[in-house]
Amino acid sequence: MAATTPMAGARCPLSRSPTQRRGLSRQTFVPLSSSFSKTLHLDSSSSSNCFHSLSLALGRGTRRGTAAATKMSMEAGVGVMGTKLGMMSYFEPEGTVVPVTVVGFREGNIVTQVKTAATDGYDAVQVGYRRVRDRKLTRPELGHLSKAGAIPMRHLQEFRLQSIEGFEPGQRLVIEEIFKEGDIVDVSGTTIGKGFQGGIKRHNFRRGPMTHGSKSHRALGSIGAGTTPGRVYKGKKMPGRMGGTKRKIRKLKIVKIDNELRVVMIKGALPGKPGNLLRITPAKIVGKNIPKS
Repeated sequence: MAATTPMAGARCPLSRSPTQRRGLSRQTFVPLSSSFSKTLHLDSSSSSNCFHSLSLALGRGTRRGTAAATKMSMEAGVGVMGTKLGMMSYFEPEGTVVPVTVVGFREGNIVTQVKTAATDGYDAVQVGYRRVRDRKLTRPELGHLSKAGAIPMRHLQEFRLQSIEGFEPGQRLVIEEIFKEGDIVDVSGTTIGKGFQGGIKRHNFRRGPMTHGSKSHRALGSIGAGTTPGRVYKGKKMPGRMGGTKRKIRKLKIVKIDNELRVVMIKGALPGKPGNLLRITPAKIVGKNIPKS
């Protein structure tokens, strides 16, 4: 494309006032930035102002139009999904009583997709869990699973790994080969939902006096000054919805693996109620099984 010479007294379109420039669409700056050196020629008097306006405009367009890259958390190794069955007391050989949570495994834990940096931008293994009937899933979901030669499954989760060698679609993950008794694991799940709760139960606030004429018992009380700042600070602890959120419990010990019953006993309490979905992965120790960066 031939270069054009600006007319005498021509004004740079990017040097307009903010009110005038607000009406310009973001598409105006896209072709301008792609072939800037070939199509745009400015005189020395207006070049500095126009370049400054161009950088501001392109910067705003980039921040608004381009999605920021989300950095996914890398796992120390591939994990599995299980179902919480409940809690019990486990007696060790020396007689010590250990509170454990029993985790069972339904049909599943099958590799449904292997993602690579060349095709998806990162290395990860997608695993399916809990077999369901075909009519419980949509056709796109059934097509995705049938492509991997897997059965219909309810849950799909990814495990981002440093290396995906040895994994292929349709492969079944064996619990005994991934974890051993005494291993340290991270367990995540959804906590029990409590609904809308007050400040005493939600944030462990103290109540007011119940006698001597007090009329403030379980009320929240003051939530900020009036004139200054004249508003409520963000993040103020107040009544609201409690529970029902994702929670990860780190560095728990596997006490027992029962191959006959297909259960794993993990020391301590795990998120959720019996029947809740749990995600079990090797514990992440920075500098040991995952890089510091």
